[in-house]
This record gives sequence, structure tokens and C-alpha cells, in this order.
Amino acid sequence: MTKEIEKNLKAMFERWADEPVHSIEPLPAHGSDRKYFRIKSKHKSAIGAYNPDMKENIAFLSLSKHFKSLNLNVPEIYSQELDKNIYLEQDLGDTTLFDFLSERREKEGFSQAIIDLYRKVVAYLPRFQIEANEGLDYSVCYPRGSFDRQSMHWDLNYFKYYFLKLAKIPFDEQSLENDFQAFIDFLLSTERDYFLYRDFQSRNIMIVDGEPYFIDYQGGRKGALQYDLASLLFDAKADIPTEVRAELLEHYLDVLEKYIPVNRKRFLEYYYGYVLIRIMQALGAYGFRGFYERKEHFLQSVPYAIQNLEWLLYNANLPIELPALTAVWEALVRSSFLRQLGNANLRLTVRIQSFSYKRGIPIDEKGHGGGFVFDCRMLPNPGRYAQYKNLTGNDSEVIRFFQNDPEVERFLYHVNDLLDMMVTNYQKRNFTDIMVAFGCTGGQHRSVYCANRLADYLKSKYDLDIQVRHRELEMKD
Repeated sequence: MTKEIEKNLKAMFERWADEPVHSIEPLPAHGSDRKYFRIKSKHKSAIGAYNPDMKENIAFLSLSKHFKSLNLNVPEIYSQELDKNIYLEQDLGDTTLFDFLSERREKEGFSQAIIDLYRKVVAYLPRFQIEANEGLDYSVCYPRGSFDRQSMHWDLNYFKYYFLKLAKIPFDEQSLENDFQAFIDFLLSTERDYFLYRDFQSRNIMIVDGEPYFIDYQGGRKGALQYDLASLLFDAKADIPTEVRAELLEHYLDVLEKYIPVNRKRFLEYYYGYVLIRIMQALGAYGFRGFYERKEHFLQSVPYAIQNLEWLLYNANLPIELPALTAVWEALVRSSFLRQLGNANLRLTVRIQSFSYKRGIPIDEKGHGGGFVFDCRMLPNPGRYAQYKNLTGNDSEVIRFFQNDPEVERFLYHVNDLLDMMVTNYQKRNFTDIMVAFGCTGGQHRSVYCANRLADYLKSKYDLDIQVRHRELEMKD
């Protein structure tokens, strides 16, 4: 079959190029049933594509021509023979946004160069959603012309049967179905009269001379603005830092306001709902390709998706109650098995607090109920001495007071030993959060000093993120 495809593509290329083919090289299709080839002659190059799905071909070719007529950065279509399910398109090279991100990140972290490129991408998105929406023939879209109730139900069932079932996550079928219906009703209640790209993510964006070009929009249809932004910013393996996501979201909204009026509060009410349905759709795809088809490399994205889901559970408030679906999300976040799939290396954050027992033990806003609370009231208290009364554990005089006391060093030795065990274990298991709290009578001296000492110790020994908060000192500022 492949030889016949190559023969047909060669013949079509030579008619277009008016030159003999010098080479034809198979390219990865990243999980689809399509086949791609890079075809070269002496002076020309093109990508040859074969797809047995006629309706999908029609959708891609029609959308490509429409986008190109608007000077959008998409591949030019050179030739097509739909009776043979083949076409030729512009060769945009091999560097995707994900490739660029991965290479730069390994050398310099999530650098400004990466952020600047993402800013270009999010600024480009409204051109597809709004400019290209005008005059677009939605009758060619496949499998449906709109991301409607049926489309959403397909995605949620895909998640249920190919991820939850195969990952052995328990759920009550009827209760979950009831929540699916309520969730869909909510998502459908926002404006949905824009072009929805559907797979707007880092592997479908090519980088050519520093500019983004866009491919794989054959699943595009009419839908809500929030979905494509969710696809990009919560793209699992891209693992965009939270603060960068927030910056890019604001940049997108700033650009969007140049096209249409934007009610930001209303936009954000629906945004996280679309983030969640996109994550569930992606998990369904990972489950189908990974668990069902045994293509294990697809499972490498699962821990990153679980990390995103965990962040959403504790930071995104939906204006509807979804008890069965929320229980499923929480079960996914608690699963050690899912966090350890593939070769993912999620980043651990240790949140360290000091507090006063007079105001109670800090609440763990992440909801895990784990970590440690250490009682520092057994340690010597400099607050009993007049010269230290108005100072804190941040001040050099108080630091020297504690450094000269062997009881404090013994206490911290055991604290460090416990954290060594936990950090090592959590990093192996791809858990992403540990909370540690130190309490004393006033939350001013002993707890502050111990929190700072633990932070310094962990920073010197491990590659992780440290957050330090002195609750009672914040109250005084």
C-alpha cells in the first residue's frame, strides 16, 4: 500500500514541479492515520500527504484555501487528487513550537525568547477565530460544523471509556452522566459563533524564520473563543509555568479587544470550563492511543495533564456544582500510578509557612491534607528578652541567638531528615506539592527562623521550587 501511495505522490509532485523526484522521505504523523512524506527535486520541496478519509481531506483543503486567501500563515496547497486521497502542500520545515520550546528550555529554562514566541502565537489566534470566521463555509467542516452538544458528548464519553475505564478510576455511571449534561449545558451558554481551530497546540504550530505557521486544523468548526486558548496554554507536555499562562491569557484578551468588545469577567467564567473539557478530551486521546493501542509514548503526557488538572481543582472556580465529575478529577489527582507514567519529570513545590498557634494552624489551600506541621514552642524563646521583643526571626540578632543553641540545631536536624525522605519520595512519584508549617506562640521568632532555615537547606540540596510565607508578619505589614 505504501509503495502505491509513494508512486502516486511522486507522479503528482513531478507534474507540479516539472522536475524529477530526487528523494521521498516518510515523516511521522503523530498518532493520526494520515501518512506524510517530504518530497524533493533539484530545486523544489513539498510535503506529500495521504489520508483515506475523503471528508477530512475536503475539510483541510477547503480551510487551507480560505485561510490562505486571507494571508494567514498556513501551508499553501500546491496540488490535489482527491480520487487518490493525496495532496501536496508547502514544506514548512521540521521545527514545531514544541521543538523550539524543548530545545530552549533545556538550556535556559522557560526563557523570554520562548515567551515572546508564545505571545506571537496568542496574538495570531483571533485572526483565525474572527477574521477567518467571515465567509467560511462551515458545511465542509468534519465531523461536525459546530462544537455543539453532540461534539462535547463525544469528547466526554471518549474520556470516560478510554481513560477512566482503562485507568481503573471508579465512578457512578448515572451520576457522572448527569454531571456531563450539566457541564455541557453550562459550556453551551456562552457565545459560540467563532471559528474553533480544535487542535491549537504546540505540535501543530511550525516555526519558520522566527514566525509561527499553523497546520492540522482539519477538525476546525464553529465554537467558543475560550477553547483554542485553553488548548494552547494547557497543552500537557509544553508544561507552561502558571505565571506565564496568566501573562499570555492577558495578552490574548488585550489583542482580542482590538477585534470585538470583551467582557473579561464573563470570558473567564467559561474559560476554565473549556480548559477542563479540553484536558478530558486529551486524556481520552492518551488513553486510547496508550492504554488501548499500546503506544506507550502517548502515556508520557498523562502526568503533565494530571498536574494541570490539580492546579485547576484548587484555583479555578466553576459557577456550577459537578459533584460526580469533581470526585473523578480528585481521584485522578490522587493517583500515584498516573503520575508515574512515561518518563515525565514534574517539578516539586515545597510551601513553607510560619504561624502563631493563637490564630490556628494554616489551612492547606491545595486540599491534599498532607505535609508536616512542626511545633516550635519547645525551643528557647527570644521573645522573653527585652532586646529581642520587637525583632523577628528574620533579624540578624535573633538568628545569632538561635545559632548558638544546640537544641535548635538538633530540632532542625530531624526536620531536615524527614523532609529529605519526603522530597526524595515525592520527586520519584511525580507529586508536585508539599506543605510544611512551623508554629510558635506569636509566629514571630522561632517559627520564622525555622521556616527560613528549612528553605535554605532545601534550596542548597534539591532542584525544586520553594515558597516561604510568614503569616503573622504579613498581618503586621
